[in-house]
Amino acid sequence: MSDPAANLSIERPRKIIHIDMDAFYASVEQRDNPDLRGRPVAVGGSEARGVVAAASYEARKFGVHSAMPSVTAKRKCPDLIFVKPRFDVYKAVSAQIREIFAEYTPMIEPLSLDEAYLDVTENLKGMEIATEIALEIRAKIKAATNLNASAGISYNKFLAKMASDLNKPNGQAVITPKNGPAFVAALPVKKFHGVGPATAEKMHRFGIETGADLRERDLEFLVRHFGKSGPYFYGIARGIDDRQVKPNRVRKSIGAEDTFTVDIHTYEPALEGLKPLIAKVWHYCEANRITGKTVTLKVKYADFMQITRARTIGHGFRSKEEIEESICVLLGAVFPIRKGIRLLGVTISSLEHLADTCVEQLALRL
Repeated sequence: MSDPAANLSIERPRKIIHIDMDAFYASVEQRDNPDLRGRPVAVGGSEARGVVAAASYEARKFGVHSAMPSVTAKRKCPDLIFVKPRFDVYKAVSAQIREIFAEYTPMIEPLSLDEAYLDVTENLKGMEIATEIALEIRAKIKAATNLNASAGISYNKFLAKMASDLNKPNGQAVITPKNGPAFVAALPVKKFHGVGPATAEKMHRFGIETGADLRERDLEFLVRHFGKSGPYFYGIARGIDDRQVKPNRVRKSIGAEDTFTVDIHTYEPALEGLKPLIAKVWHYCEANRITGKTVTLKVKYADFMQITRARTIGHGFRSKEEIEESICVLLGAVFPIRKGIRLLGVTISSLEHLADTCVEQLALRL
């Protein structure tokens, strides 16, 4: 006997909205400082080892973008103004925006401070047209924060995400079930959400340039060459993405990293550089009553080559000292080194809630 709910989902496409704030960090800075409005702004460090966290649209015209080294950004845009990030402010504004989302649906999946998926198939306002919901949400965000948001509306997460980029900034677009497959077919794979530069290059080597090319490859080929991402690529090439909007998405890892002003060449300075990162990660664990069984050391060298080394223990880490002990082992295996280290990072994964006994011990120490 068939499942009536399953039949309903086939007959009635979902209504998914992807909201993406426009140049969020940079826009907040321009909002709060009138002197920055209309000027090229980069949020991040201006020092030699700095990295751009966000760029205003004025800066983007010069080719400046997030994750770009600050020296490169300054070379592309000599008049670029660097502003130090204020994450407490960004988090507060993000909370305001989430409150607006919650007026329409409880089905909210945040991706970061500045973007989220909303499933409005059934919504708290009883509104039938998702494009009207997106318009209302964007207008409320503007009224509450004086910031612009863009939106994508479609019948699945992949296409909603792609649609939100079509009319940026301060616009929205819809991709319907009727035009979804054709939209994907014409799209270069390098623009697919979920296809990074390395994967796009690999696809290009197989002659896969567009969604149409990707659709010609069968599932067996995609799994053989792209592993667990194969079924996802097979689906999105056909405009199919069955992933649900997941409220309160479970966090998979907690990490912190730092880029050093001078390259590190010996073990002791490297360990000293890692200690504040370990403390930061463990502070988050304590505050949120979580821990993890796996710690990963990230090392980026002066030539930007990057390695990771991980260690898993039988129980969740119970103290900052336990994490440091494992990091010492991982770091020791990296030395001696042939080239300097420019960045170090620490990540805890395989997360779980702190056991009650562990929480009691932490409370006693505090």
